[in-house]
Amino acid sequence: MQELQELIANNLYLDYFFRLSASLICGFVLGFERKMKQHHTVGIRTLILISISSCMLSILSYHMAATGVQKGDPTRIAAAIVTGVGFLGAGAIVNQGLNIRGLTSAAITFAAAALGVTCGAGLYMPAATVLLFCVITLVIISNLETKFFPIEKRKILTITVSNVDFDNQQIEAIIKNCGISIHDFDIKYCFENTTTTLTYTVHSPDSLNAQDFISQLAAIKGITNISLSKN
Repeated sequence: MQELQELIANNLYLDYFFRLSASLICGFVLGFERKMKQHHTVGIRTLILISISSCMLSILSYHMAATGVQKGDPTRIAAAIVTGVGFLGAGAIVNQGLNIRGLTSAAITFAAAALGVTCGAGLYMPAATVLLFCVITLVIISNLETKFFPIEKRKILTITVSNVDFDNQQIEAIIKNCGISIHDFDIKYCFENTTTTLTYTVHSPDSLNAQDFISQLAAIKGITNISLSKN
């Protein structure tokens, strides 16, 4: 191991090769995790390119400072990487109706850049430690979070009633018993066909039994239409 370290230290290009290789591995691991969860916005190729590009810019910054090619603060390129990756991360955040997706992918994009900069500086152990913590967070803690805090999506629940005489408390009780939490409520009455439209903004769990939910609401007299959608 010591002989390998001496060989790397005496060969500048071999040192740079190991730094770039380490950044490639970091980007691949993070990208593979995103693809396993089917997050297509940020994937393997994207994070590898971000990681090795950040590494290369860090090497360039270090090289210019060490050789005296450029005078000034050698950390300016690293600071510019953080700013540039912030824009890339923002592009991964997608607004889907009432829900926002891509926040974790944006954070992983930032982590890939940080790992690339760390590998570019030749700090392999800190990079490996951060990569390990990222994997633990994305895999193990993600499963724990899903178990104790089930995923909920904000949706619009629309119920149409054919008469004015209906029990709103009974409807809300069924909604809550099915694991749906009510965030907001609106009501609309149409004089032309004497129908009442109840619009609920709700948080719906992924584990919702849609068939059971619809059958319970359909049993209430007067309900003619039920709709549960993202927007």
